[in-house]
Amino acid sequence: MAYSKLGRTSSQRKALLRDLATDLIINERIQTTEQKAKELRPVVEKLITLGKRGDLHARRQVASFVRKESAGEKNAIQKLFEDVAPRYAERQGGYTRIMKVGPRRGDGAEVVIIELV
Repeated sequence: MAYSKLGRTSSQRKALLRDLATDLIINERIQTTEQKAKELRPVVEKLITLGKRGDLHARRQVASFVRKESAGEKNAIQKLFEDVAPRYAERQGGYTRIMKVGPRRGDGAEVVIIELV
C-alpha cells in the first residue's frame, strides 16, 4: 500500500488528516508523531498548490477538505489563499519541513514538529 493506515478506519483517517491539515495551515507549526506527519505532508502540499492556483474551483476544492475553523479574524481557507500560498509563489513544492524532537514519554512514539517553510 502507498500509505499508512495509522490504525484507523478510512473515515477516521480522513478526519484526522483534515484536522491536522487545518491546524497546520492556521498555526503554521504543529507537533505530532512521525507517521502522522509523513502522511500529512502530501495532503498539505496539495492544498498549498491549490492555493497558489487561486481560482474559484481551487477554493471550492480546498473548502471541501479543510475544516471550517477560524484563526482570529480569518478562517483557514482565507489564510491559505491570502497569506500562505502567495509566500510560495516562486517555489515548486517542498513547502513543509519535518524536524524530529524525540520519543514521547509514555509510549515512546517518535514525536516531530511539522512546519511550513
